[in-house]
Amino acid sequence: MDAGESGTLLKRERVRDHILELMESLDPGDAIPSERSLCAELHVSRPTLRAAVDELVAAGLLVREHGRGMFVAPEKITQELVSDQRAMVVPRASGAWTSRLLEFTTIAAGARVGRKLHLSPAADIVYVARLRLVDGVPMAIEHLHIPARLVPTLTAQELEAGDLYEHLHDRHGVRVSEAVQTIEPTVVSQAEAKILGVPHLSPALLFERLTNDTDGQAVEYVHSIYRGDRYRIVTRLTLGPPTGDERTTSAHSIPGIPPGAFPQREGVVLTAQGDVHADR
Repeated sequence: MDAGESGTLLKRERVRDHILELMESLDPGDAIPSERSLCAELHVSRPTLRAAVDELVAAGLLVREHGRGMFVAPEKITQELVSDQRAMVVPRASGAWTSRLLEFTTIAAGARVGRKLHLSPAADIVYVARLRLVDGVPMAIEHLHIPARLVPTLTAQELEAGDLYEHLHDRHGVRVSEAVQTIEPTVVSQAEAKILGVPHLSPALLFERLTNDTDGQAVEYVHSIYRGDRYRIVTRLTLGPPTGDERTTSAHSIPGIPPGAFPQREGVVLTAQGDVHADR
């Protein structure tokens, strides 16, 4: 990278930091100064300013409205991941969550889902697609796969109201015990974009979860697409001695902490908390 490219990046970072600092004193929906006034105040060119603004728009922090200006985006829905060794419980994500049923049917598991649930490809599963909303705003599309033999009387009402795991326990005798979930970045398809009300190829988070019951049997496979512009994951890390039976791991295995950032020394152990996501 030559000096010119480096200087451009530094200017863009300065502009980005200035706008972020400005936004701290504003509320969602408030306008920020025009491009012209920001360029004059920061002594940068219009392309440099727009590049910084584009980054903030792509990150879901700013909203650009043609002919009106730039505005602070709605607050992101935050989910804190904190493991609970005693039960499959984590703090709920912020906002009022509701569900809208998109599809509810019984189909053959197929090869891929069958492998996940340890079923024959021909075995029946209940397939559910539902839209998850927060304060009435589309936030995620969730695809559930449950062995049909476990929930022969599952109703649409159970899928649209209340806690699904509570319904499974109270009405169907399914006692969930643990789940393994992965999270990775992706983009939305045209169909997903239409349902979520975002542009095609917008950034998103892909969640995949496999849930087991108290006997260790797979009872649910879920994959969900969450809006990347409105959803944020926060993981709590404990950088100290473990208590009880908490798992311990090295700094090399904790995302976001570079190797060697916390030298291993007597009395200091790094623990990573948070495996389960409460999108129930």
